[in-house]
Amino acid sequence: MAQQHLDPTDPRSRHAGPVPTGDALAGYLRAQATEFLRALRLHRETGSGANGSEGSAEAARALRRSARRISASLHTFQPLLDSDWCEAMRPELAWVSGTLAMEHAYTARLERLLAALHRLSGSAAFPAQTGARVTAAPPPKAGAPAQERGNLTVGAAKAGALLDRQLTLARTRAHSTALQALGSSRFHAVADRVAVLASEVPLAKTAGATDLRPLSTAAQDRLADAVAALPLVVAGHPYNAAALVHGLSPDTVPHPQDAPWHQVRLLLRLHRYAREAVSGPQGNAVVDLRLLAAGQALNRHRDASEASASAAQAARTPRIAPATAYALGVLHADQRHEVEAARFAFQQAWQKETVGAS
Repeated sequence: MAQQHLDPTDPRSRHAGPVPTGDALAGYLRAQATEFLRALRLHRETGSGANGSEGSAEAARALRRSARRISASLHTFQPLLDSDWCEAMRPELAWVSGTLAMEHAYTARLERLLAALHRLSGSAAFPAQTGARVTAAPPPKAGAPAQERGNLTVGAAKAGALLDRQLTLARTRAHSTALQALGSSRFHAVADRVAVLASEVPLAKTAGATDLRPLSTAAQDRLADAVAALPLVVAGHPYNAAALVHGLSPDTVPHPQDAPWHQVRLLLRLHRYAREAVSGPQGNAVVDLRLLAAGQALNRHRDASEASASAAQAARTPRIAPATAYALGVLHADQRHEVEAARFAFQQAWQKETVGAS
């Protein structure tokens, strides 16, 4: 059974204010569409350059934020909107958000992996060879076997260079793909639809007087049910050794235990955006503060999961030196432990939120 929270958007709340209806949803969608168009104009004004300027990167982030919120609202509140329009619009918005996110994801992943290698090796030498921007690492632990420390330090430089080559190439390709997408007729069609949405929301005939809160509560219940089914929440232990069973599998598919956690992250986002739509601008800060820790833990989980997959993929590169493969194996295990730590952090944040709201 789903865990219940005291939610000001819930119709059962004693402190509920004026009933939010489809008209409130229309206002929220218009505001997000306006933000999308403003970010698009900023992106065109700042330009992209070879690696993207800071203003262009911020504009791309704003485009992704508004696209995610529009898409999430179409998913949660689809019964109040034109169904055919929603079905046509949602995948296009997901395409925009996903395409624009890849370059930033590869950049962050490379920095994460190089920083982890630096920390694990205790060497200040190899980051300079790969051009990574990382902070100083502490010296190797005194209790660590000298042979292992030596192998890791030797292999770390080559492992870092290999990851740098692979992820920089992926980032460059993602940048080119994003530029092509933003100049495509497909994206122009999406922008045209969003421009229409900024002035005219395709509400169903009875949506103007329909309460939004039951649909928002349904999104919250789906999240609570998914969280209750997570293995770490059921076990209640900080580390789940079963998650490492397939860590060295030759299979290149995503880790089998990660999928339900990624799904919870998406459901948490849907819940948060639904509350934004129902609460209005004045409720946004409260929503963000309540769910901030849980959302950050799931973001760390996603980042560590993807980083571990990149380390495993690099370790499968043909004809790499044994010391390089060893360093990549240690890096992979380190990121899987980061995955487990993020899961435990989410569990603690979720339980704290549940207790505080009960």
